[in-house]
Amino acid sequence: MRRPAPPTTGQEPAVTLLAPARHGLARPPGPAREHHRRTAGGGPRRWSLVEVEAAARLAHAGHTDRTGRPYLEHIVAVAEGVRARGGSAEQLAAGWLHDTVEHHRVPLRWLHAAPLPRSVKDMVIALTRGDEEDLESYVGRIRATPGAPLVKAADLASNTDPARLAALDAPTRERLTEKYARTWALLGPLPR
Repeated sequence: MRRPAPPTTGQEPAVTLLAPARHGLARPPGPAREHHRRTAGGGPRRWSLVEVEAAARLAHAGHTDRTGRPYLEHIVAVAEGVRARGGSAEQLAAGWLHDTVEHHRVPLRWLHAAPLPRSVKDMVIALTRGDEEDLESYVGRIRATPGAPLVKAADLASNTDPARLAALDAPTRERLTEKYARTWALLGPLPR
């Protein structure tokens, strides 16, 4: 499993997360424990992308995909895909967190309460498909949310990775291949 390199500019925008106790995230790692500390700008202390990654890894610890593989492999691939497509720090944070609500790793109220930039929250919400939501509405919301289409492109690229699809049984592989092709078509032209 390849891990995305941490930002090297030293000027990355910070994002802040507050973690829910029921998912083992009540006490975030390292300096994030002091999330109430104020920054020089007077706002709440915000997490770096390294801390967002740590929160995503903690949220998905023990989570597996349809084939029994660690779900973190997909999360890492999406984050790397966002980075490779030139995504912003906010898009990268959304890439790390994109499945945390949809896969019930954290509750939606946690995302609403987290002092993340509004753009990150909006992207994560846009990327969270409702149980009964049709694909057209879901993709329409993604297209209407600034930054979310690039994150979804990275998600789809991971989901359609031939090695990942090959591990599925034939009926599931065919169903998902059709669904992902339809999602790509609805999403419109984006770098794959």
